[in-house]
Amino acid sequence: MTRVAVVGGGQLARMMAPAATAMGVTLRVLVESADVSAALAAHETVVGLPGDDEAVRALLAEPRPDAVTWEHEHIPDSLFAIADELGVPSRPGREALLYARDKIAMRERLDALGLPSPAWRVVETEDDVADFLSVHGGAGVLKTARGGYDGKGVRIVRHPADASDWLAAAADGGPRLLIEEKVAYDREVAMQVARRPQGEVRAWPLVESIQRDGVCSEVIAPAPELTPELQHEAERIARLIATELDVTGALAVEMFQVGGRLLINELAMRPHNSGHWTIEGAVTSQFEQHLRAVLDWPLGGTAALAPVTVMANVLGGAREDLLGAWPGVPDADAKVHLYGKGVRAGRKVGHVTLMGDAVDATRKRAAEVAAWIRDGGDA
Repeated sequence: MTRVAVVGGGQLARMMAPAATAMGVTLRVLVESADVSAALAAHETVVGLPGDDEAVRALLAEPRPDAVTWEHEHIPDSLFAIADELGVPSRPGREALLYARDKIAMRERLDALGLPSPAWRVVETEDDVADFLSVHGGAGVLKTARGGYDGKGVRIVRHPADASDWLAAAADGGPRLLIEEKVAYDREVAMQVARRPQGEVRAWPLVESIQRDGVCSEVIAPAPELTPELQHEAERIARLIATELDVTGALAVEMFQVGGRLLINELAMRPHNSGHWTIEGAVTSQFEQHLRAVLDWPLGGTAALAPVTVMANVLGGAREDLLGAWPGVPDADAKVHLYGKGVRAGRKVGHVTLMGDAVDATRKRAAEVAAWIRDGGDA
């Protein structure tokens, strides 16, 4: 039987399970505890952390998985070494994943490829920060090179002193720091592709991603007023990254749109929040495609199935019993996904997808359902 091992117990691993079931693939997941999101849906589970060699060996034990993949980038080198020892392909591999794990390495590699990024530099002192701010409009985005996600590890700085505590932590052995220009963008967009080891690449339509408090709130697919030229440029960038970095599996390239230009913000080498719309809204979902890619199977079609698909995240709010929201869901066409996670303010606990013909109306419907599930209140 074909088997894929996944490291990580969150909703991304959880949402691989229905796709794997439909494909006849067994999903074996390394989870932090027996009651986390993915553990409630996976076919086989191993409890442990990625740095626990005994747990990793259990994850990759006989019957041996055909590949091991990840739902997050925080993979220790020891795990890759064990996979190599046991002959289990790591997809994406250690070399590719570096550029999703380390923002400094990512920026250096993108620059070498001639791809468009915001101005940036490594900073180690307040003088470094001051020099950058003096050239780039008096404001910058300070980032930890490793460990940040969903707005964590990111800070807007307008004075060198704003960076002093992070600089001190970096000097004391913490993550290295970089600063980027604060881009005056028109909107945030995301391009998703998938690539298999044989080199085949498939791309979905470019989407618009709407962030609130550093967390993705909505995704609109395709991005409103998407031109063929913008789709072509976004796809060119993502295909080049996937090929040159030897990515296997799903790749999300988050970008800023400034007029007709695109600037790369972040990379994710796994299924991504900006691709949840594909479960109902595309010929092949990102989760099925990721599994196809890591198994080196032919990739599926990526066309959108409706003029507009909107995904609205459900963030933790007043309602603790999310299943109790079902009887009152205000739109029978809404596709509701709950992640089996405990409710905490601002935590991603589910998402809603709606398909329609008009952007504004579809967004309104999705927001209403997400708000109802969150706390029974208004959007």
